[in-house]
Amino acid sequence: MTRKPVVIGVAGGSGSGKTSVTRAIYEHFKGHSILMLEQDFYYKDQRHLPFEERLKTNYDHPLAFDNDLLIEHITKLLAYEAIEKPVYDYSMHTRSSEIIPVEPKNVIILEGILILEDERLRDLMDIKLFVDTDADLRIIRRLLRDIKERSRSVDSVIEQYVGVVRPMHNQFIEPTKRYADVIIPEGGHNHVAVDLMVTKIQTILEQKSFL
Repeated sequence: MTRKPVVIGVAGGSGSGKTSVTRAIYEHFKGHSILMLEQDFYYKDQRHLPFEERLKTNYDHPLAFDNDLLIEHITKLLAYEAIEKPVYDYSMHTRSSEIIPVEPKNVIILEGILILEDERLRDLMDIKLFVDTDADLRIIRRLLRDIKERSRSVDSVIEQYVGVVRPMHNQFIEPTKRYADVIIPEGGHNHVAVDLMVTKIQTILEQKSFL
């Protein structure tokens, strides 16, 4: 039987620490055949819409993501085919013309707020993780990130959180915890949970003779 790459899904709310968990796992296996694939890169192309319409985009709703393209890319990577990962331009609220070439690897870490919401994506994963962090910490982390990385004002971030992010989290993200194999409290700060996941992944890779 032909070996196929191992897919690890890391989900959780915005600011939960899922990126920290992803990076901790990635850093442990750095030097081996591993790649990270972020759902944030797969927001839908909105160039056909006027800019005023793009400003209304709800980035925390499942319909904001181009899961068809994401699934196509994961399927190619599972067949050891290279892909061209899209890049999203948050200042223009649409996909950039830039692409990032990605070569296939033995381990694929898929990270994003809603990767467990789509059954088609779940079916591609070998391990499904959900990073569970209190809402007060998540809003603080999101606030700092959006101000620093996305040039947002404090008021706009808080308004978006109360009006969109929080209700979307409760409606779409929180319920996906039931699909997770493992729930990790407090994200990358939970070193015990991360170490346990690293050990589990290592066992799978050894069984597949990847290590």
